[in-house]
Amino acid sequence: MAEVSKAAKVGVMTIVLAGAAYGGYRFVSRDVGGGNGYRVWATLPDAIGVSPQSRVMISGIQVGVVDRISLYNGQARIDIKMSPDVPLYEDAAIGKRATSLIGESFIVLAPGTEGKARIPDEGRIVFTIDEPTIQSMQGQVAEILKDVKAVTETLKNTVGSDTGQDRLAQILDNLADVTEQMNATVRENRAGVTQTINNINQITGESAPRLREILRNVEQVSRDVRSMTAAVEVPGADGRPGELRSAAERLGRASESLESAMRHADSVAARVDRGEGTLGRITKDETLINEVETVVEDVGELVGGLSRFQTVVGLRTDYNFLANTIKSYVELRLQPTEDKYYVVELVNDPRGKTDFQQIDVDTTNPNDPAHYREVRTITTNAFRFSFQFAKRLGPFTGRFGIKESTGGLGLDLHLLDDRFELRQDLFGFGEELSPRWRVALAYEFIRKLWLLGGIDDILNSDRRDYFIGLQLRFNDADLKTVLPFAPTGF
Repeated sequence: MAEVSKAAKVGVMTIVLAGAAYGGYRFVSRDVGGGNGYRVWATLPDAIGVSPQSRVMISGIQVGVVDRISLYNGQARIDIKMSPDVPLYEDAAIGKRATSLIGESFIVLAPGTEGKARIPDEGRIVFTIDEPTIQSMQGQVAEILKDVKAVTETLKNTVGSDTGQDRLAQILDNLADVTEQMNATVRENRAGVTQTINNINQITGESAPRLREILRNVEQVSRDVRSMTAAVEVPGADGRPGELRSAAERLGRASESLESAMRHADSVAARVDRGEGTLGRITKDETLINEVETVVEDVGELVGGLSRFQTVVGLRTDYNFLANTIKSYVELRLQPTEDKYYVVELVNDPRGKTDFQQIDVDTTNPNDPAHYREVRTITTNAFRFSFQFAKRLGPFTGRFGIKESTGGLGLDLHLLDDRFELRQDLFGFGEELSPRWRVALAYEFIRKLWLLGGIDDILNSDRRDYFIGLQLRFNDADLKTVLPFAPTGF
């Protein structure tokens, strides 16, 4: 009767799991393609510093990832996987922005004007964003130095050349001629000048009181001018040096500083042009330039690989029907690329950890054989530990390594955009005559939350059991969202 009861339980469990799998498939099939984003593509002159799985940002917020980079009509084609809740419009634009001086870059987008037609799935972004680069800034600095050098050479050619000196001599000769002509004019009009002076004497004699007033005003004005232009403090100047003189001195110092800076800039530009110094060697030595570019690319690849490193944490609890116990898992998945990862797992199994001891006994007891062997099975209440390497090929993922403190293998099948999984594990070699074979179906019915069910230890009828459970799985992006709100003290 007990065997009939077990068979009935197996049948009922199989029907329930089949119904759950069919219902999950029907539920997921209605949403296929609805919650997993859409894809767009664009072309850029180059894709230096950008790699697959690089971030795609709008206003500093990640809205997608680079799915693929390829060559298209002599330009770099960038295929992007966008978040479903971030629309792009027909006037959207794409650009590339450097994150550091070592060459790593990410993709930036301008979403376009709301109200215009949206870019459909597999649509193209036509417009581009011009972002400044280190090479463009170096070109601008070089053009500025050329202009400064041209100005200094013009001043040198104007004032310091033989032609400039000849022109200054000609100006002085013209000034001497004008002075001589003025002297001749005065000699020819001496009588008129004498009459004019007499008239002035008469006027000044008659207007002496007013002239004295005017002279006092002129004296006051001259005193004010002297206080403004004095080199040292003067009485009546409120203890301040002459403002005009101070301004002239500051202007002189500024012109000297500018001249010194121009000489230094000209010297630096000349040394760079001759290939002297570190900057000069970098611009002239092709071998050094190639080595620097190689180092920058290597560092960029290393940093890019670290930035794409994903961490997935899983918390799982199963209920075993026949044993009427709870089994708990804590899983840490380290995933450097999309197609491979390392998984570390800590398991609290109600069965405990089973060890086998073989003891050879030599005895003098006449009631026992002189030599016999004991095999002891010891089960302790201890955690089990797993460490496996996983590699994905298409919809299949193979795993091998340590599974629950014993050697083990695993094979997973992923369906429906990785929301439905068939998991198989084979481990526990040596614990029983047959290894421990576990099969489970898993379905992500809510984002990050999985429903599981299956059969454990299929090959050993006395230890076989059926389980159902829930698993919460989240990545490092979810951790970054949660950690800022975590308590930092008591």
